[in-house]
Amino acid sequence: MGKSDVKRGWFETVICSARRGQDARLRRALEARASFKRRQEGCVASWVSRSHDGQPMFLVQTWYKDEAAWRRIAEQMEKAMGEQDAFEHLLSGPPLVGAFEGPNDDFSAHPHDA
Repeated sequence: MGKSDVKRGWFETVICSARRGQDARLRRALEARASFKRRQEGCVASWVSRSHDGQPMFLVQTWYKDEAAWRRIAEQMEKAMGEQDAFEHLLSGPPLVGAFEGPNDDFSAHPHDA
């Protein structure tokens, strides 16, 4: 990865699928993580969305002020949630995870540009 622009935010994206019959439990675990992140300074927003076609697939996205906030919040979550946060047994396979740089802007101020 190249050097990060400190004026740009960080977006974390996770796509994952639940094992058969585990989608409600996985959603609760993902929502707990998103809720924890939203309470931390440096997290602009975090949300969980389920696939529109009813499949047990989830999109989890978090918008951080910068890379430092992403790292700090990840460390805080590990300390605070530890083993109780483990939910890998609910997944049908490995999640797809990515981190992206993006504008650190208030998108609500530009409703027609999105």
